[in-house]
Amino acid sequence: MKSVRVLVVDDEPGIRQSLCGVLEDEGYLPTAVESGEACLEELKRQVYEAVLLDVWLPGMDGLDVLSRIEEMPQSDRPSVVIISGHGNIETAVRATKLGAFDFLEKPLTIEKVIVVVKNAIQQRRLSVELQRVTGTVESKFRIIGDSVLIKALRQQLTLMASTNGRVLIYGESGTGKELVARALHSSSLRAAESFVEVNCAAIPEELIESELFGHRKGSLAGAVEDKVGKLQRADGGTLFLDEVGDMSLKTQAKVLRVLDEQRFEPVGANEFMQVDVRVVASTNKILEDEIDRGNFREDLFYRLNVIPFHVPPLRERLEDVPLLADHFLNEFTTTYGRKHKELTSEAYQALTDYSWPGNVRELRNLMERIVIMNPQVRVDARHIPLNPVRRANAEKPMDRFGSLQEVREAVERDYILKKLEETNNNVTRTAELLGLERSNLYRKMKALGIAPQA
Repeated sequence: MKSVRVLVVDDEPGIRQSLCGVLEDEGYLPTAVESGEACLEELKRQVYEAVLLDVWLPGMDGLDVLSRIEEMPQSDRPSVVIISGHGNIETAVRATKLGAFDFLEKPLTIEKVIVVVKNAIQQRRLSVELQRVTGTVESKFRIIGDSVLIKALRQQLTLMASTNGRVLIYGESGTGKELVARALHSSSLRAAESFVEVNCAAIPEELIESELFGHRKGSLAGAVEDKVGKLQRADGGTLFLDEVGDMSLKTQAKVLRVLDEQRFEPVGANEFMQVDVRVVASTNKILEDEIDRGNFREDLFYRLNVIPFHVPPLRERLEDVPLLADHFLNEFTTTYGRKHKELTSEAYQALTDYSWPGNVRELRNLMERIVIMNPQVRVDARHIPLNPVRRANAEKPMDRFGSLQEVREAVERDYILKKLEETNNNVTRTAELLGLERSNLYRKMKALGIAPQA
């Protein structure tokens, strides 16, 4: 209880002393100040769970202070109880509308103060927890960024979410392929049904069939009971095949049959099960190269690659780094109950000068580390541990390309995406602006991994 801080704001020394005594006897850790300005300064310095705030104060009055408190981030915002020796219905109503938890009239009674403070703290904790839970759920499915590449990706998601078309998501590790898959599901007509993930890279080959299709008791070593597979769990919803390029050829053949027939046979069973599943897959590999090497079935590739999505690496959308950094800072300060943090302009510059080999996942991990390890409210460049070699490379963005052809393709891709955005993805109009035949533009878009949007 000693860690539960309560701030008393009153210009009368006797009331401050009396309230602090009551709160200490109840096990709280009280602090008292005599003005609204001192209250706001104290709230910048320390997180308080509750504030007992007098209305009539010298300088800024209590209701003005309450308005300022309500502008604070919820993770830092205390629950406010207004106290007044000149209480009336109008003041009480106004205080409630401004966000006060309760209104107490002087003279105060010990019993009333104790009950109201306890309830105010409980209400604040419930509100913070609700924000943490709902905020976590919402943030999981938000694709953050204002770059051309991310705007195009969000538009593609909007167009394709309501269909049942199979989607193949391309992207390096850590770019957010699973996020795109979940956003696609949550925006689809199947959103109320299950989203089931199968990590094809993490499950051993001898177990992946059992994971996908399930098995019957006794059909495998150690199979002491029937097991429901991921396909059956995803019935009516979405099955996400993460890193599908790591799936064995044997399993690929069985998945191909499921895609064609929407039915499967559990391991050790003699009957088929019918399902209605939308399949979304992802890969960090170039599957055409894997086909040439004999590692991936060409027929399965064409079944999965109905609607290709490309998730760009973070180094190709560095203008999104500040938005992502702020988002992750807010997420983790809420999760860990820490004070809201702000990045300085030098910190933002350090982040955007970095090449992010681990992509968005690396940035997210860094922001979590900063929230946990750094007590400062303002985060400067010196608080950001980044590899100086990677930072130097980022100052010369063209160094990331190995050949002149790669540079040319990257520039062409960005330019075509910008022109498509200007024409609202009208390929005919874009071809005119670029001085190309429509068919030639389609071929170039395909070669550069740009998916046409209806």
